[in-house]
Amino acid sequence: MSWIKTIPYEEADKSLKKVYDRVSGPNNNIDNVLSIHSLRPHTLLGHMTLYKATIHNSNNTLPKWYLEALGVYTSSLNKCDYCVEHHTAGLRRLLGDDELTDTFLSKAKTGKIEDLFEAKHLCGFNYAKQITLHLGKSSENEIQKLRDVGFTDGEILEINQVVSYFNYVNRMVVSLGVNTDGDIIGLSPNNSDDPNSWNHE
Repeated sequence: MSWIKTIPYEEADKSLKKVYDRVSGPNNNIDNVLSIHSLRPHTLLGHMTLYKATIHNSNNTLPKWYLEALGVYTSSLNKCDYCVEHHTAGLRRLLGDDELTDTFLSKAKTGKIEDLFEAKHLCGFNYAKQITLHLGKSSENEIQKLRDVGFTDGEILEINQVVSYFNYVNRMVVSLGVNTDGDIIGLSPNNSDDPNSWNHE
């Protein structure tokens, strides 16, 4: 499951089990990306707060499929198969189009998605690539490009936060050897109206 020790639900002490109960899926299943925090549960609380805010929050104005697609693309750039697999399942559910999802995934793995999206959405993907692979070359010009295609500053912040979140998780998952063994692929905390609703469904 990973290269460091993790504590399964059945062996969790009262404090950890309290957190696990908030993030669990069916039959108390805990995704490996979450149980990797089990030796320091306070970091799981931070992770879930950020995750819910960046993707599963009704105050976001960009469509959820686009936020998920940004996550899949960023994870592909980082060679994080774990996040690609989980979030492609979510993207597939949101798009309701297997062919488009498969085409996007195939192209995302090459980093070349130019002919799949309208110019506005493509500009967001280009920004994701810039801050994932070439962060040191970032400039205000990148922000202006996003404004020029119609993103508001609040939407630019949404894109930035989603991409930054996935860069954090990708690095954690890959560097700790987290895999999908035992996971139920594609579950997520879908009650976007309640920031404290973390259970995976």
